[in-house]
Amino acid sequence: MITRKYLPGLLGPVLLLAGCELMAPQPPMEDPVLVKLDDIERRLEALERVLASGSLIDLTVQVDDLERQTADILGRTEALEHSSEGTTDRQRDLYVDLDDRIRDLERNLQSRAAVVPAASVSMPGQLPVPGGSDRENYEAAFELLKQQQYDTAGVAFQQFLISFPDSQLADNAQYWLAEAYYVTDRFEEALIQFQLVLSGYPRSRKLPDALLKIGYSNYELGRWDSARAALERVRGEFADSTAARLADQRLKRMDDEGH
Repeated sequence: MITRKYLPGLLGPVLLLAGCELMAPQPPMEDPVLVKLDDIERRLEALERVLASGSLIDLTVQVDDLERQTADILGRTEALEHSSEGTTDRQRDLYVDLDDRIRDLERNLQSRAAVVPAASVSMPGQLPVPGGSDRENYEAAFELLKQQQYDTAGVAFQQFLISFPDSQLADNAQYWLAEAYYVTDRFEEALIQFQLVLSGYPRSRKLPDALLKIGYSNYELGRWDSARAALERVRGEFADSTAARLADQRLKRMDDEGH
């Protein structure tokens, strides 16, 4: 039986062990930004697997969405500048890796222009839905674009603009016509069509995206001054837009490449 005389001596080690347990460091909570980056990384890996199977059209939309998400996360970097050096270095490495992989995906998408089945090609000057409304024809043309029938989609959007010049969808049709050229590496034609978005639809919501793609097209053509001018204009005139963040990304890449 333990007497009171020995009780203090027994309690001392017990209390010491309890104190050490309470003072033991707790594992740090994982940075939510890093969690988001890891999620994007996993999604990119999934995209690359799908890309190998040749599923192009959904990738075009998904890559664009991932670029925007990456650019949005990149905008938070400044708020994390005072975090630990290891976390900041890891974030920067992830950003560079994501940007490089998205760039590779873009190039693969552009190089995999689909062969248009002869049976599905519309005759020149013919609307996809003869006698249909502007919306029906716009949706049909856009569906051709989604099906990777870029030449056919281009013809459909051209005829749409001829048949429905006053449509509320005309600016979108003009933009996607330009995109049909851009995605198949026809950058000269794409430049002309993206310029028509700027000159013909100065209030269009597609304006920052068209200007961004003008910068991208000039970049692909090696016209560094023109590319920089367009990208800086996006950044200056549409500062709060996703296009501006993407333009800033491309400008930083040009700086790194010495252009």
